[in-house]
Amino acid sequence: MTPPDSAGPVLLSGGNPQIPMGYGDEPVQAYIAAMPDWKRGVGERIDVIVGRVVPGVQKAVKWNSPFYGVERGRWFLSFHCFARYVKVSFFRGQSLDPVPPVASKSGDTRYYHIHEDDLDEAQFADWVKQASALSGEKL
Repeated sequence: MTPPDSAGPVLLSGGNPQIPMGYGDEPVQAYIAAMPDWKRGVGERIDVIVGRVVPGVQKAVKWNSPFYGVERGRWFLSFHCFARYVKVSFFRGQSLDPVPPVASKSGDTRYYHIHEDDLDEAQFADWVKQASALSGEKL
């Protein structure tokens, strides 16, 4: 872990920013700003794409991860920093076509791991559009 200082948030294992829970754009932007290295650019692209595909999207930071939903308290997507990739969680991912590539132990959830320079923006935007039309996960 990175020691706390006045320069910014603590980075947890894998470089995931520790951001206090909060609703709205502000905590999500604080999380993205604290993402290390190339991951910050990925976070910015994710946020822009989701905002473009889902106008008026609801945002929050919970459990040190940004969440996106159509209605507050019901989420279709979140993401989290790991050492070598950014892990995007689609909570109803089994219902997407094509199904995101990485399976989860929790039933319907599927993951998309984004490594440096490999975000497929067109496919991601399509998944976001599909996921936002499904019933969100209450978390």
